[in-house]
Amino acid sequence: MPEPRSPADSPPTLRDVAQRAGVSAMTASRALRDDPGVLAATRERVRAGADELGYRPDEAARDLRPGSGTGLVGVVVTNLANPFYSRLALGVDSVMAGEGFKTVIGNTGQDLDSERELVAGLVARRVDGIIAVPAAADQRHLAAAAADGVPVVLASRPPEGFEADCVLVDDFGGARAATARLITRGHRRIGFIGSPPAVYTGTERLRGYAAALAAHGIPFDDSRVRQGQTEPREARRAAAELLALPEPPTALFCSNNRNTIGAFRAIRASGTDTALAGFDDFELADSLGLPLTLVAYDSDEVGRAAGRLLAHRLRRTDPENEKKSALGSIQRIVTPTSLVEYGS
Repeated sequence: MPEPRSPADSPPTLRDVAQRAGVSAMTASRALRDDPGVLAATRERVRAGADELGYRPDEAARDLRPGSGTGLVGVVVTNLANPFYSRLALGVDSVMAGEGFKTVIGNTGQDLDSERELVAGLVARRVDGIIAVPAAADQRHLAAAAADGVPVVLASRPPEGFEADCVLVDDFGGARAATARLITRGHRRIGFIGSPPAVYTGTERLRGYAAALAAHGIPFDDSRVRQGQTEPREARRAAAELLALPEPPTALFCSNNRNTIGAFRAIRASGTDTALAGFDDFELADSLGLPLTLVAYDSDEVGRAAGRLLAHRLRRTDPENEKKSALGSIQRIVTPTSLVEYGS
């Protein structure tokens, strides 16, 4: 039990009430609003904690409190130009529309400051929940939103420093399988073209690539790795650098569709028969006219799964259980991948 607060202390906050009652801030907020989804015993415990601390909500700001119900859900992604994120957003929207919510989409451009501003703006506009693809490992702003009563679900990247539902893709397994496919076709010099190191998916896919090399006794060679590309033009330059090495790779593995497109252009320009594999299927992949192995998965389903998790949070009957990850309350869904082949 926390020590009683001194009158000299700063005014008690909702988090103080939640700590005194042994529940989350989200549950405390709902209990103080007489949310029927909170157990009567929990409501009584929260109100008793509020009375003991002398907590008094700001009545003028009551209607501005996050989670008070606007029918809006925020979707925060890193790059809407990438079809994966636009399909993910459509998947979220299809589920949330069926639940009676409208989605508000924000694009961060892989910039953490932009993400912080977007999340703050969504919370200020009283969205009922947020689905986010975090730009970096620093997720304190998302943790703060969740602690203040806004349900948060992450997609494509797991939570860091707080508990939240998330939907991931089997990044490691897909990259390992695609690289292994190249190896079984006789390639031993395989280049890697990937996202910035701070991007979780790119790091996991590099790890899968390295694991496939190790499993076949092929040394990992830093000189054949290029990271940091987010657009096709950057990937084309990176691929051209690899193809110009004294002993160039005979195959390239790319960590996302934008990098695969750039690498394809570099291979075409070089006139080589370099094999190509990549993560993410994309339109016209079957029309490129070269052997191509792609890691495929349902990006719409990633969004739909995130939407279902958020909908569950918004209508759950006992919000107090959200803290009990050990009992399986916090959910982590991993979307499976498969390999598809184009060309001869």
